[in-house]
Amino acid sequence: MDTFLSYVYAFLVGGIICVIAQILIDKTKLTPARILVIYVCAGVLLTGIGIYQPLVDFAGGGATTPLTGFGYSIAKGVRKAVDEKGLLGALTGGLSATSAGIAAAIIFGFIASLIFSGKPKR
Repeated sequence: MDTFLSYVYAFLVGGIICVIAQILIDKTKLTPARILVIYVCAGVLLTGIGIYQPLVDFAGGGATTPLTGFGYSIAKGVRKAVDEKGLLGALTGGLSATSAGIAAAIIFGFIASLIFSGKPKR
């Protein structure tokens, strides 16, 4: 039963995060790109002030999969690198922590570009 509830919590938290983004898209003049940046920055900010970690502990993948989770990973990597390397870690920690995800996005994007042909908007 605990496994089932963890799936429900992940679904609810991830869904709420996505619903908020959809409301921002529908009700404001913000572009989707700006909303994505806001979400990443919100993840960093909420992690920095200690709010996002309890949400990750509660919802697991529901909190780490959306873009706020990417911001969480960046902030967590920076914190770890600063503890290990000092101030220089602030420059390297975020990229070290998220490098696998960034590399996967680039590789899968490249593969998709080889398989599908895009058509320019007119």
